[in-house]
Amino acid sequence: LQSLLDMMISEEENLKEYLLNSITACQRELNTLHMELQLDPFEVEEQGTILQMEKDLRAHVQALSKQKVDRKQELKTLQEQDEDLCNILCVARFPIDSDAVPSLEELDLYRRHLAALSTEKERRREEFASTKQQILLLMKELEHSPENSFEQDVVSGDEEAFCLSQHNIAALQSLRQQLEAQRSLNAEVCAELRSRVAELWEKLQVPAEERELSAVH
Repeated sequence: LQSLLDMMISEEENLKEYLLNSITACQRELNTLHMELQLDPFEVEEQGTILQMEKDLRAHVQALSKQKVDRKQELKTLQEQDEDLCNILCVARFPIDSDAVPSLEELDLYRRHLAALSTEKERRREEFASTKQQILLLMKELEHSPENSFEQDVVSGDEEAFCLSQHNIAALQSLRQQLEAQRSLNAEVCAELRSRVAELWEKLQVPAEERELSAVH
């Protein structure tokens, strides 16, 4: 009986030592996780048995470890979206440390930043599509062929691959304005020529039938 009791005491002491070592390891890990997750310093609540304390600490470690993984995963997803939007809009990436665990505030700021970029992308895409349509109509009316690589990209390039930078949008608007100015100039020249033709018709007393045949051109 004494031998059995000694063995039980030894097992309990070993278990106690294991639990104390586990508690110490959990506390160290929690301190690290609290620092990485930018949480308030970890404080141990010494209540109940060491068995219950070890169980609670281990559960806390698992919860924070999952939170760390979730934040890193969300950061990766946001960075992938950021890369796509930056390539389309030709803007700089959001400044954030890829190796560190982001805080909840940083993730929220990142999400709002990407939402703003998405809105800007849609606005520029609509402006591009509208301006491109106007340019195509003007080119057709003026019988104007693309004169450089930019105009070629606008006319026949892949719209999804077109860089929607502020510079390109400004260049697009400038091209539309140039074509509109050329159309206005052509219209003025045409009006002047028509007026001169009408004067010559009057001086030459050209019959109305002949005038109508020429007027269609």
